[in-house]
Amino acid sequence: MTIGVLTSSRADYSIYFPLLKALRADNRFTLEIIAFGTHLSELHGYTIKRIEEDGFSVKHSLQTLPENDTPEAITNSMGETMSKFSSLWSNAEFDLVFCLGDRYEMFAACASSVPFNIKLAHIHGGEETTGAIDNIFRHAITHMATYHFTAAEPYKQRVIELKGSANNVYNVGSLSIDNLKALKLYSIEEFKTNFNIDLQVPSILITFHPETVSLDKNEFFISELLAALSEIEEYQFVFTMPNADAMGNMIRRNINEFASRTPQAKVVESFGTVGYLSCMKHCLMMVGNTSSGFIEASFFPKFVINLGDRQKGRILTPNIYSCAIKRQEIIMAVKSYREIQSSSGNTLYGDGNAAIKIMNVLNGIQ
Repeated sequence: MTIGVLTSSRADYSIYFPLLKALRADNRFTLEIIAFGTHLSELHGYTIKRIEEDGFSVKHSLQTLPENDTPEAITNSMGETMSKFSSLWSNAEFDLVFCLGDRYEMFAACASSVPFNIKLAHIHGGEETTGAIDNIFRHAITHMATYHFTAAEPYKQRVIELKGSANNVYNVGSLSIDNLKALKLYSIEEFKTNFNIDLQVPSILITFHPETVSLDKNEFFISELLAALSEIEEYQFVFTMPNADAMGNMIRRNINEFASRTPQAKVVESFGTVGYLSCMKHCLMMVGNTSSGFIEASFFPKFVINLGDRQKGRILTPNIYSCAIKRQEIIMAVKSYREIQSSSGNTLYGDGNAAIKIMNVLNGIQ
């Protein structure tokens, strides 16, 4: 079988990683990686090079990034993405194409495949994030896809509800748990060598994205977050940058301005899979509105302060504390930090064998 894998960002590539390794190692499959979105953006770290550094070849690459972060630019980018992918789909032959998650560019790539009757396999369907337009795209991709690999049983049941059928719907757990169980993460000393950030200093890992259904409030949201952090002196702040969403550049500018006047603030565009998970492991807590605060953080588990509504609808595990994006509430949440002790973490998202389970399904496809 010729298997295509759609990857548009550092985030989905990190999740795919165990599956990509399994596909590469099995001579029954020909793997063709299709890179687009922020992978080809210098501003976002030109992360296509990370794919190649990991030993994978990128068979197809498409420039699809919006010119800026306005809704109009993103809409135009979606149209351009569909147009560019129509040429790819008409000239390449795939037995199955993997797609992951809920991004607008992933939606556009998948939507353009429909007239070509290309079979899609969707990872991370059935989830809810009502504070982001991604929620709409995720469920739309579910309807386009033939095969479905969910991260938890409640999400499998939602996909069945959406599709009206249990055919080809599998709860395999999260590939992120495979990563966490298999990867050798950096020690604090190795992390400092690679990124010049000392995690022996008590640190907060911060990833904050725009709320794309509340665009008019995002300037207030980032100002409240940074105002709260400016009153917290006992921690080091490690920022990773937002996705290429509407108003993402505004948030990026505010973070950089904050870091320029805040000695304990460190900004990294992209850690890569090992770097990001290592930072998560060694930091005291996470603050923000990223999906990694739900799945990956549950593994350690790590105390997470989930801000606002971007991830509203996801399963809340005991390590997550949700609060409004208001200065005083954020300060109080940080001060309520508690150490969570667990030898095994949360098993809601599987046992670390998601890639094996997906491969078993693929090997049964005629």
